Amino acid sequence: MRISLLLACTSTVLWARTLNAQRPTLNANDPPPIQREFRAAWVATVTNIDWPSRPDLDTWTQQAELLAILNRAVALHLNAIIFQIRPGTDALYASRLEPWSEYLTGRQGRAPEPAWDPLAFAVAEAHRRGIELHAWFNPYRARYARPLSDAARTHVSRTQPLLVRQYGDYLWMDPGEPAVRRRAVQIVLDVVKRYDIDAVHIDDYFYPYRERDSSGRSLDFPDSATYAHYRQGGGTLARDDWRRHNVDLLVEALDRGVHATKRWVRFGVSPIGIWRPGNPPSVTPGFDAYQEIFADTRSWLRNGWVDYWVPQLYWAIDSPQSYPVLLSWWASQNLKHRNLWIGNGLHRVADPTSGAIGTRSSWRADEIVQQVGLTRSSVGSAPNGGATGNVFFSMKGLMTNVDSIDAKLAPLYAEPALIPASPWLDATPPPRPTASLLSSAATGVPYVRLTPAMGELPWLWVVRTRQGGQWTTEILPNAVRSHRLGVPGAGEIERVVVNAVDRTGNLSAPAVARPARATAAVVERP
Repeated sequence: MRISLLLACTSTVLWARTLNAQRPTLNANDPPPIQREFRAAWVATVTNIDWPSRPDLDTWTQQAELLAILNRAVALHLNAIIFQIRPGTDALYASRLEPWSEYLTGRQGRAPEPAWDPLAFAVAEAHRRGIELHAWFNPYRARYARPLSDAARTHVSRTQPLLVRQYGDYLWMDPGEPAVRRRAVQIVLDVVKRYDIDAVHIDDYFYPYRERDSSGRSLDFPDSATYAHYRQGGGTLARDDWRRHNVDLLVEALDRGVHATKRWVRFGVSPIGIWRPGNPPSVTPGFDAYQEIFADTRSWLRNGWVDYWVPQLYWAIDSPQSYPVLLSWWASQNLKHRNLWIGNGLHRVADPTSGAIGTRSSWRADEIVQQVGLTRSSVGSAPNGGATGNVFFSMKGLMTNVDSIDAKLAPLYAEPALIPASPWLDATPPPRPTASLLSSAATGVPYVRLTPAMGELPWLWVVRTRQGGQWTTEILPNAVRSHRLGVPGAGEIERVVVNAVDRTGNLSAPAVARPARATAAVVERP
């Protein structure tokens, strides 16, 4: 424990020094730099992994569980939640295109009662807390193995059965059918249009992972007729190359479609953490996503078809598939300088009393702490700026505080952080706001009044306050217009600096409010 905390503290100091080295030297009146780091967790709904805890809960309990997740995220200084809303051509939101998910109500197609829309609720409550909400889709899986109920009459397996393939115990959309790609894009863009989400997210499910028959023989995905139709139409690609091309077309279409619909909404992918065995050379032979699920993930990153990239590096630091080695390799592939964040296998952490510690698949929480530290240190050591954040799979580990992970992450996440910007989407900073420093007539407690400039409304506020010679940083939701300052008894409020932040992470010029000597506040603009 002492070693991991020492590494965490050392990496945090190096990380802060790296960030400070990128900025001009500060004078005594300048606030400290604003930290930039993606801190997120996946909230999986398939098989009720994270939420809701059971498919038979009433609306009020479901809402309470979701609020508990968001409140824990705030307490841990996370700044985003990746929320699974389409686990298998179903919907955890109000959709005219697909049926309600059985993981929400126990029966596919059954609406929640009393009626509510989990996605709309999650977006509103996340934004109220200053947290981003990324909508997570599975583009191809049509039905999970061991379903809880029969397929709804409105499910694609009944309304468009020619697009669906039985594969082992699963139903899977055929990626080679152009109508499947059009449908997936339509469903994603419907959500982008109707909900104020911050990003679209897909993970590592493309063509299905291999299934086997009762004798153990590998089953090929049943797309022979689709491929034959492609060849009859003049297609020349070999079958495996054609499969990869099908997935390429979907990823590129999602990237284009999301940004054409709302420029500020980002598109992110979380692939399996190894592109191909031998890349980098130290990666030992094993699963080949390029050949098995036909995902040429490296090309998507190199082509800049994403705004952020979250390889799932679910291996230990000292394993043959080394966490820091894979991180550096992915950084070297980030030729377009997109945001690189790392997926961490929190699901591998076990409590010491479980008896699983010491097995190959179970870690202590210190492993995760060290991985976050290595991610931070990559900013100054890995190619193309390294990685600037972490995503934990999954939220359950943070909610149960497995092996005291929350307390062990606390020193690393003591200060809030802004999500790294996406300047290729928009590099124009929002206009400078107005900041007025006032005192409560009833209590005398100082507060700052936040007034947006004309034009673009802020997405967040950053308020940095110097009190008793010490600076603190707070990141506030956009709805805040007045905010109480300081800690009672900690000294005079000496300086307050306010910035507005827009949806792609651009920071406005600062507005500085000095303590007022009279009734009216004196506002200084540097």
